Amino acid sequence: MSATERLTVGQAVVRFLANQWTERDGERRRFFAGCFGIFGHGNVAGLGQALLQDDALPYRAARNEQAMVHAAVGYARMHDRLRAYACTTSVGPGATNMVTGAALATINRIPVLLLPGDVFATRVANPVLQELEDARSYDVSVNDCFKPVSRYWDRINRPEQLPAALLAAMRVLTDPAETGAVTLALPQDVQAEAHDWPVELFAERTWRVPRAVPEPAALEEAAALLRTAERPLIVAGGGVIYSGATAELAALAEQTGIPVAETQAGKGALPWDHPAAVGAVGATGTTAANALARDADVVLGVGTRYSDFTTASRTAFARPGVRFVNLNVAALDTAKHAGVPLLADARAGLAALRVALGGHAVAASYRRETAALAGRWNAAVDRAYGLGHGPLPAQSEIIGIVNEVSGPRDVVVCAAGSMPGDLHKLWRTRDPKGYHVEYGYSCMGYEIAGGLGVKLAAPDREVFVLVGDGSYLMMAQELVTAVADGVKLVVVLVQNHGFASIGNLSESVGAERFGTRFRLPGDLAANAAALGADVLRASTAAEFRTALTQARDSSRTTVVHVETDPAVPAPDSEAWWDVPVAEVSTLESTARARVAYEEGKKAQRPLL
Repeated sequence: MSATERLTVGQAVVRFLANQWTERDGERRRFFAGCFGIFGHGNVAGLGQALLQDDALPYRAARNEQAMVHAAVGYARMHDRLRAYACTTSVGPGATNMVTGAALATINRIPVLLLPGDVFATRVANPVLQELEDARSYDVSVNDCFKPVSRYWDRINRPEQLPAALLAAMRVLTDPAETGAVTLALPQDVQAEAHDWPVELFAERTWRVPRAVPEPAALEEAAALLRTAERPLIVAGGGVIYSGATAELAALAEQTGIPVAETQAGKGALPWDHPAAVGAVGATGTTAANALARDADVVLGVGTRYSDFTTASRTAFARPGVRFVNLNVAALDTAKHAGVPLLADARAGLAALRVALGGHAVAASYRRETAALAGRWNAAVDRAYGLGHGPLPAQSEIIGIVNEVSGPRDVVVCAAGSMPGDLHKLWRTRDPKGYHVEYGYSCMGYEIAGGLGVKLAAPDREVFVLVGDGSYLMMAQELVTAVADGVKLVVVLVQNHGFASIGNLSESVGAERFGTRFRLPGDLAANAAALGADVLRASTAAEFRTALTQARDSSRTTVVHVETDPAVPAPDSEAWWDVPVAEVSTLESTARARVAYEEGKKAQRPLL
C-alpha cells in the first residue's frame, strides 16, 4: 500500500497544481504561476481555504470573472503557452461570467484552467442558491455551458474522480495541438470533502512539450511543390511565435527569397523592416501582402488557422490553381484549403524545409517586386503616422506616436474595434513579443485585463494598452487590480464617441451607423482616476506625445485620455470581408450596399 495524505478536494487540487512543470528544449519551468479568484459561497470554503492554507500556489484577486480569464490568457500567450494561471469562481453567475473568457482562450488556443464552483453533488439541500433546476436531469448545472468552449470538461462528483481528471487536464493544457480552456467543475460540498490521497499524486511532475518533426514523405511532397513555385508566399501565424520559430523563419526567407506575410497572431514573426517582410495579410492587411497573395501560386502557411480575416473571406488568394502547404502542429489546420499537410512543430518543420529546399530560391525579379511593394506600403504608413490632422488627431497618428515612444521590446495590447485592424496594417513590430492583439475572438473588454496578464508575464517590458471608449465601458475594472497590486500599465484611452469599427461596417452594409454612435454623459478620464489610475489628458498629437512619454516614465499605472477624429480611415488594404447585406430593403443605402456585396462575392473561391 502506498503512503497517503488526508486533504480536502480543494487542498488536493491546490497541492497538485503547485507541482506541475513543463519542459521544452531542456528548459524547465513551473506551469502554474498562481490562481486568480473571486470568492463566493461556492468556493470560499473549498478552494479559498486551500489557497490560504497552501501558499505554494499564489493567489491573485480579480474584479471580474471574465477579466481574470483574459488576464490568464495574456500571461500564457506571453509565455508561449508554457506557463498558465488557474481561475476559480463561485457557483452561478460567477461561473457563467467566465464562459466568454473560456471561448476566447479556446479559439485562440491558449491554456487556462477554470475551476468554477458547482451545486451540491449530494443534492441534500437542493435546490441551492443559484441552482439552475433543469427538469430533465438533476445532473445539469449552469457549468454545462462550458462544455462547447472547453477543450476538456469534467465535473468532480466524488474525490476518487479527481486524480484522473487532473492528469487529463494537464495533458490537454500542455499539448500545443489540443490546448485551450480546461474546465473542472467542483461541487461546493465536494471541495470541502476529505479523502486519503496517494502521496505520488503530489510529486513534482514534468510535462515535456515535444517538437514534432515532419514525416519524410510529407516533407518531400511539400518541398517539391515549393520548388515548382514562381510566386510563393509564406503566411506566418501565431504558431511561428509560440514555437519560437522566428529565427528559422527568417533563415528560410533569406535563403529562398520567399516573402513573408503575417496574420494577427503571427505579427512580429519578422521585424517590420526585414527584407522579406511584407506585413499583414487579408482583410486588415497591407497592399504589399495582398498584392502578392492575389497572384501567389503556392502559399506556405505556418502555424495559421486561416481565419476569414487572413483569407479576406477566401478572396485574397485569387490565382487559378493556387496550392497550399500547411505546416502546423494541429491536424485540423494542415488539411485546410486542400493543402499538402505538413504535421509538425513550426520550428522543426521550417528547419527541415530549409534543408529539403537546398539551394532553391525565387527569381531576382520577384525579390525586387517584393521590395518595391513593401517600400510603397512603408511610405503609406509614414504618411498615416504624420497626417497632421486637426483639430483632433487621426487614430493612425496616435498609433504612430505609441510606436515611436515605446521601446523595441515593449508590448502593445489591443483587442476589438477599429484599432486592431489599424494596428495590423500600421504597427511596426521590432520584437516577436511586441505585438499582442487578441483577434481570434475579437472580444471587447480584453484590453486592460489582457494587458495585466502581459505585464505579469513580462515585468521588464513596458505594456501599452490601446483601448477605445466602447471597449473601456465594457470592462475597465481591472485597472483597480493593476493599481492595487502595483502592476504598472500605460493605458491609451481613445475616445471617438461610438463604436468606430462597427460604425464603419454599418455604413458599408447600408445600416447607416444605426446604434453605433453615442454621446457620453460622463467623463471616462475621471472614471479611470476614480479607479485609482493616474490620468493625463491630451487633445492634440503633440500633447499626446508629451503625455505618453510621461506615462512611460512613471512607475504607476497611467491612463492617457485622447480624443480622435473617427472619420479619418487608415490606408485601404484593398481587400474584402464577407458580411452579408440584406437582400431586399426599402432603404436606398442598403440596396446600394447589396449591389456592392454581390460584386464582392464574385471573387470568392472554394480553394479546393
